[in-house]
Amino acid sequence: MDLRVTPRLAIPAAELSESFSRSPGPGGQNVNKVASKVELRWNPSASRALSERDRAWLVERLRRSLTADGDLVVRSSRTRDQARNRTDARTRLADLVRAALVRPRRRIATRPSARAVERRIVGKKRRSQVKRSRAPAGRSGDD
Repeated sequence: MDLRVTPRLAIPAAELSESFSRSPGPGGQNVNKVASKVELRWNPSASRALSERDRAWLVERLRRSLTADGDLVVRSSRTRDQARNRTDARTRLADLVRAALVRPRRRIATRPSARAVERRIVGKKRRSQVKRSRAPAGRSGDD
């Protein structure tokens, strides 16, 4: 089943590879018998689901998380159940890709209004007067 990341992006199931192994942690005898840990791999560099622009952006944003082969690996062993761990790994992969695809908005430079500048200057002068009034007699700071 394809992994829906955003309304316009779905990773084809053929591009995802899952492997299972025994999970560490609690589980009693079950932990020695059932391969409930899930490792989900996806290679964004080779994905047909991404446009060239998105692929370049995603690979740059995730470069620290990619293996030497360019795979993005997500592991899950949160639960004792393989099916729930599969769902968790798929959800985490989708969240990771969705977050990495977000492009920051460009900042539009703005200037404070003349009134705001005036208010700031008046406040600074008022504060200066308060501090000057605290000075010992004969020391007004006008030296």
